[in-house]
Amino acid sequence: MSAPRVTVLYFAAARERTGQTRESLEVPAGAQVRDVLRLLTERHPALAPLLPHLRVAVNQAFVGPDSPVGDGAEVALIPPVAGGAPERFRVVDRPLRLEEVVEAVSGEAYGGLVTFSGSVRNQTKGRRVLRLEYEAYAPMAEKKLAEIGAEAAAKFPGVRLAIIHRVGTLVPGELAVVIAAASPHRKEAFGGCEYAIERLKQDVPIWKKEFFEDGEVWVGLGP
Repeated sequence: MSAPRVTVLYFAAARERTGQTRESLEVPAGAQVRDVLRLLTERHPALAPLLPHLRVAVNQAFVGPDSPVGDGAEVALIPPVAGGAPERFRVVDRPLRLEEVVEAVSGEAYGGLVTFSGSVRNQTKGRRVLRLEYEAYAPMAEKKLAEIGAEAAAKFPGVRLAIIHRVGTLVPGELAVVIAAASPHRKEAFGGCEYAIERLKQDVPIWKKEFFEDGEVWVGLGP
């Protein structure tokens, strides 16, 4: 029986270091991402200094070093996106400006630009909100935001996303999150922005506590 093989894709700096856009690689049975990276650096020593800055996607999903890589898998080595992931997908503890996400995705190739601003409401279910407190597992949250960006780009071809979420204490009227989606065409820009908003609510580790005149509650844990 022949040994498992995977297809490796290179982009940007990784492409320049290897001098190619793709190659086939034989891997051991039961290989993990770390095994693939070791084999690749043996074949392309110039990749080694770049590894700390790369993200790895297997079959178009970002994965960690312990993730399995099966026969026939597509493995992509992905350097930081233009401006770096921290520029487009961030968790910060300062006031937000919509312009910063617009600037992060704008470009002459993008004819459609859709934005979303999420601000703190002054009431929830008839109770007056005094303030909100946002807490996040920031490194994982930024990783998840970047994954949402990659998912949106796969689902809506040509879409480029930027998402910045604030943590700390916010009062009604202050921005909690700003999102921009740019695309050559408006349909994908609208779709990408809506997709980002919905995915943000699902598994990004950011938590919200609401403070009212008569009590407080962690959103999702209250009555």
